[in-house]
Amino acid sequence: MTPVNDSFHVYDTTLRDGAQQEGLNLSVHDKLAIARYLDDLGVGFIEGGWPGANPKDTEFFARAQTELKLKNATFVAFGATRRPGVAAADDPLLRALADSRAAAVTLVAKSHDRHVDLALKTNLDENLEMIRSSIKFLRDGGQRVFLDAEHFFDGFRSNSAYALEVVRTAVEAGADVVALCDTNGGMLPDELSDIVHKVLGETSARLGIHCHNDTGCAVANSLAAVSAGVTHVQGTLNGYGERTGNADLVTIIADLELKMGKKVLPEGALQESFRISHAVAEVTNVAPSARQPYVGVSAFAHKAGLHASAIKVDPAMYQHEDPSSVGNDMRMLVSEMAGRASIELKSKELGIDIGGDKEVVVRVVERVKEMESRGFTFEAADASFELILREEIAGKKAEFFIIQDWKTTVDGDVDGAVTSHATVTIKANGETIVATGSGNGPVNAIDTALRSGLKKFYPELEKLELTDYKVRILEGRLGTGAITRVLVETSDGDGSWSTIGVHENVIAASAMALEDAVTYGLLRQGRKPEN
Repeated sequence: MTPVNDSFHVYDTTLRDGAQQEGLNLSVHDKLAIARYLDDLGVGFIEGGWPGANPKDTEFFARAQTELKLKNATFVAFGATRRPGVAAADDPLLRALADSRAAAVTLVAKSHDRHVDLALKTNLDENLEMIRSSIKFLRDGGQRVFLDAEHFFDGFRSNSAYALEVVRTAVEAGADVVALCDTNGGMLPDELSDIVHKVLGETSARLGIHCHNDTGCAVANSLAAVSAGVTHVQGTLNGYGERTGNADLVTIIADLELKMGKKVLPEGALQESFRISHAVAEVTNVAPSARQPYVGVSAFAHKAGLHASAIKVDPAMYQHEDPSSVGNDMRMLVSEMAGRASIELKSKELGIDIGGDKEVVVRVVERVKEMESRGFTFEAADASFELILREEIAGKKAEFFIIQDWKTTVDGDVDGAVTSHATVTIKANGETIVATGSGNGPVNAIDTALRSGLKKFYPELEKLELTDYKVRILEGRLGTGAITRVLVETSDGDGSWSTIGVHENVIAASAMALEDAVTYGLLRQGRKPEN
């Protein structure tokens, strides 16, 4: 299968190099799911792993033959050149690459003379022959071959003549692309660009680039290489990878298309970046970075009132791109820095019409600033902020119930078993209800008691589930007497929302956040408040 764009390659190595990230462990099922997402994004090549090197990758390649129906990408197997002193046809790992039935194979080869001596324990001429015969063996079998020249830039510094000979040998043997690898991630853009220029001037190779992020320059180095003339860029989704990671392919693609005018994905695929980046993060179970360029949830988030005032006039005044170009959204953060423009834009984002009522805006601004002085923050608690906004517009609090009092107990036994119980007195629909609940902690117990007491009036509360709970001790006081901020995330199966509580007592702060969570959940279900 020839990729959609063979004049410029976007080559993904999430499933192989990205999987080497500390704490990231992909099952075969995970790898199949991620491969489908990568194909949806429209990358040209998906490197699946090293068949024959471990049972998981061998199984993955076997299943991929029948379970992966790629519409955009070419599937690639990864492996090494033959071992010293062994014929290519007799090397079991090289044979496994041929047997993988992958349309393309990427071979890693030593291009640093010191690595040939110390790691391969062979001589420089034999290494060149290993490269030549391995590429020819796979090419003769009908597979397309790319070569990853490992440690190329360090090798070029050490012995440029030999590094160049590795490139020439690969081209002469039939490699379509020679990817120059900054394996240790130590390069900076200017020197890397100079070396790429020299290699292009000294060889006839089609060059690629493979960068690691140890200097924080993986994306910059990749783009510098493109500007210097490479037409094949390797990276991983979300920058996964060993140590500090690989070049983030999401950022590279967006920069190529939006900043450098290169069309590298199928039409409309760039707008899928946000969705796919976050979907893959769910599969890997690695929390996405809020500040990831383009697709982080904070990438187009604005906090300062001055920024908000300008954005009301023209969003481009404080945004380098339209967030919709990558499927993201602009967000307004409500904080002590908020001005009237921030509140107006945030209300619009939440779908609430304040009707141009400047008095409401002024009241909300002052209330937010006063509450934040006491430890509240609404940047990550949109639901609590929306309840404040609704209260100021309506002139009264949205109220379905009143928590009159609560009590929690925690019991532990000699075997180490711990049980939490809660009793909550609630007034709702003119009735006073005493409800009890148990849980794996006092907050869970209060949540259970609150919803069990209200379910006869609001059966839809059965759908609600507390999905995240965060506690932060605020500055200003020390130890167990400090002010505590609690953030609660709740889901009803169709969406999730976050609420906040602040108090000297962590359970009281939690109860406050839970009260907001249940109130907001009922509003989401279309319920009208009692008052």
